[in-house]
Amino acid sequence: MSTIPNLRNALAATLLTVTPAAALMLNSTTAHADMSTEDLVSALQEGGHVVFIRHATTESDYADQVTATMGDCSTQRTLSKEGWAEARALGQAFDRLEIPVGSVISSEYCRAWQTADLAFGYHEKSSALNFEPAEEYSDAQISTMREQITPYLSAIPAPNENTVLVGHDDPFEAATGIYPEPMGIAFVLLPKGDGDFDVLGSIPVDAWPQDLN
Repeated sequence: MSTIPNLRNALAATLLTVTPAAALMLNSTTAHADMSTEDLVSALQEGGHVVFIRHATTESDYADQVTATMGDCSTQRTLSKEGWAEARALGQAFDRLEIPVGSVISSEYCRAWQTADLAFGYHEKSSALNFEPAEEYSDAQISTMREQITPYLSAIPAPNENTVLVGHDDPFEAATGIYPEPMGIAFVLLPKGDGDFDVLGSIPVDAWPQDLN
């Protein structure tokens, strides 16, 4: 959950200090965020994309990045019954639509890796997809989240595969300027390597089609 009221203002301010390439990347993300669900699914069926999924629905919605202990789910927000069903339905959609999946990478938070595992049956964890431990981020912390997640958003997958990332709202917003809402939403990105990518569009968790016929 983004409980940081100054995040969007701080993001705008940090654009003045990032490299020109990074600034162009951030400015380009919204220009391509209008592809239809059908076109996004067709693109994914061909492989070569990155899918960023915000974790499925949790039992409550609050910022836990200061108090959460990695490896101890009792200190974190956890998936609700609805969230467990959403994660399974997401995996079923990928199977049904024959979307190829390669690497599945999640943050270290329980709600993220559980979403990944319920949907795809496997995952690896990376602290690079975690929050910074603050309730009000500094410009430096926003930059850190952006710098950590961007290599994953821009890395080109193996041929005929898509990379799936399961993470959180604030790191994704730090890298793209886009707030991923609601929980469970999937953003489809075209990675270009070297920190560059386009955001092609998004699919809410309950909007995956049955088929493309």
